[in-house]
Amino acid sequence: MDNQEGKYNIKAVSKILGIQPGTLRAWERRYQMIAPKRNDSGHRLYSEQHVKILKWLVSKVNQGFTISQAVSLLENNDVSTEEPQLPHQNESGDRSTIIADELLDALLQFDETKAHDLINQAFSLYTIDKVLVDILGTLLVKIGDLWEHNKITTAHEHFASSILRSRIGIILHSFPHNSILPKAVAVCGPGEWHELGLLIFTLFLRRKGFDVIYLGASIAEEDIDVVIDTVHPKFIFFSCTMRENVPTTLSLATKLKEEHEGLEIGLGGFAIDTLPDEVKKKYDPFVMGSVKNEWENWLKEKLS
Repeated sequence: MDNQEGKYNIKAVSKILGIQPGTLRAWERRYQMIAPKRNDSGHRLYSEQHVKILKWLVSKVNQGFTISQAVSLLENNDVSTEEPQLPHQNESGDRSTIIADELLDALLQFDETKAHDLINQAFSLYTIDKVLVDILGTLLVKIGDLWEHNKITTAHEHFASSILRSRIGIILHSFPHNSILPKAVAVCGPGEWHELGLLIFTLFLRRKGFDVIYLGASIAEEDIDVVIDTVHPKFIFFSCTMRENVPTTLSLATKLKEEHEGLEIGLGGFAIDTLPDEVKKKYDPFVMGSVKNEWENWLKEKLS
């Protein structure tokens, strides 16, 4: 509880934070994250602690979070008593790499509490894009590689998927879409049930403003035709993580491209990323890559 004396009026706090007084009042009324004291005239008086909390929230909003996401993060992290920390470098490299390694260890130890704490820490330090793509995306590749080489069990993979999906799902539907951008469909390839990589990519698309119909795990081929006829998307994105599903995924992508004029097919996932070079070259128009800048370049080429 904040026992500090109120010293700033709303006009002063508005100037410090760079937001309108009306926005500040709306935040307080809706989310009740602080409770300013009132002077004898009934005007709000904000303490240093209140300003510190509000600065933290504004920093998160400026990084791309909605205010509701920022307040939720504040509550989960209990960071209201601290100044926001900044990412730093050390002998081991970027702090985000350390967090990803610690998170992987927590997931493989089935330590749910520590895993959530580390994800909270990542979101408190970095932007949504960096956490989702650079930290969680990189972690998914590692988990997929470990599972593919039988270094972890299916139980480990399922536990990690459950934790990460729950956190990603909170954010997935919060981004508005740009009506100018074409529609897209995201679905796992034939026989594929591991959807976290696809979920990360879908978040990337929605952050860019794409209207994405997310279907998740594999669906029947005839159902894909129904979706195309109903939605008329510009893009269909398939994720393939298991090598045994590569032939059917490539076959389906080729078939859909031939049958639907103007439809662009994008392929990603662990099994696609690790294709032999000669196969990648053959299907180059479909292969999107595995990192953000490669996705950006692929989309830019298809939209030009």
